[in-house]
Amino acid sequence: MAARRAGGRNRKRESPATPPGRLRIVAGMWRSRVLEIADVPGLRPTAERIRETLFNWLTPRIATARCLDLFAGTGALGFEALSRGARGVTFVEKSPVAFEALTRNARSLGATGATLLRSDAGTFLQGADPGAYDVIFLDPPFADGSLESLCAQIDERGLLAPRGRVYLEMDRGNALPGLPSGWQVLREKTAGNVRYALATPAGGTDDSEE
Repeated sequence: MAARRAGGRNRKRESPATPPGRLRIVAGMWRSRVLEIADVPGLRPTAERIRETLFNWLTPRIATARCLDLFAGTGALGFEALSRGARGVTFVEKSPVAFEALTRNARSLGATGATLLRSDAGTFLQGADPGAYDVIFLDPPFADGSLESLCAQIDERGLLAPRGRVYLEMDRGNALPGLPSGWQVLREKTAGNVRYALATPAGGTDDSEE
């Protein structure tokens, strides 16, 4: 999920120039452009410093990548990818309110590489094409505990292209989910109350940067 509700322990400290209820794209052609955060319980924007670290890891492969932002929310992860040169991003979001805000964000940016779909994540994965994605962003609500089953579904259906990457985000208090046989975690960090990691299926190599 690309967004987290701003409030309490999950509040992300934006730069003073970022208006309340907005988040900022970190780098690329849309650097410093702001995105609307939908007022939906449970939505929580991925912090700027996490996005900056993640996309440093992905620098060797994000240009021209085909990406899936499966719990898109506000779209911060997917729009960050497009801003940095991704070929295209499929945004999947089931909340009607969040989907409307996502649509407005795409329109505001003129994001021609964005494909927006209102759908449940599991339903979408059942119909996705094998090998369709170079990078998949998985940031579901912390409480739903679905990361392990989502990775299994991605693996069973072969949705990643060769040497693809899967981004995982979860509560800091949680261990990394069980991954399919042969998968490996390339990078893992914590920031605030968030644990995040980059994984790859069997045969992937670590060509990411610090």
